[in-house]
Amino acid sequence: MTDNTSGDAPRTAETPKSPEPSGVDLARVALRAAKDAARARGDAAQQKKQARRGGLRSGARADGRDPMALGSAINRLITERGWEAPAAVGGVMGRWPQIVGEDVAKHCVPERYDEDERVLTVRCDSTAWATNLRLLAPTLVARLNEDLGHGTVQLIKVQGPGGPARRYGPLRAPGSTGPGDTYG
Repeated sequence: MTDNTSGDAPRTAETPKSPEPSGVDLARVALRAAKDAARARGDAAQQKKQARRGGLRSGARADGRDPMALGSAINRLITERGWEAPAAVGGVMGRWPQIVGEDVAKHCVPERYDEDERVLTVRCDSTAWATNLRLLAPTLVARLNEDLGHGTVQLIKVQGPGGPARRYGPLRAPGSTGPGDTYG
């Protein structure tokens, strides 16, 4: 045996070459390549679909596509449609007892609000309460306008009690209104 430490010819260690894949290994490599290609096609298709829909549907941060709370959606709808005054008057109708007092609220009920004429129609259960409310009308208009904004209600139209339903039949004369002074 010769000792080759003197540096004559360097020894090269034979590094084993990686063998060409064959059989099962070749199938694994082909499967991995096919999966990568399919994933790339799927990502591209997903991105195209998202671009058509306007981007991602949800994310970590809030944006204009997120759902709104119901109260916010209603307020936005009221503002967009210009329903502020009718909605405010509707709120007054719900708070009628607090605005006019319990005694008046037991006998007088707001029926409708005409936005064009700015008239609130109130029906009373007796002619005495209708007369009383007519006397209180200027004070109520001022109080309502403080609550709703200046000029929202210009007039309160007070109506007395409605009569019973008109019955037509053999014992009624056509056009009869019943006892005239009691209802109206």
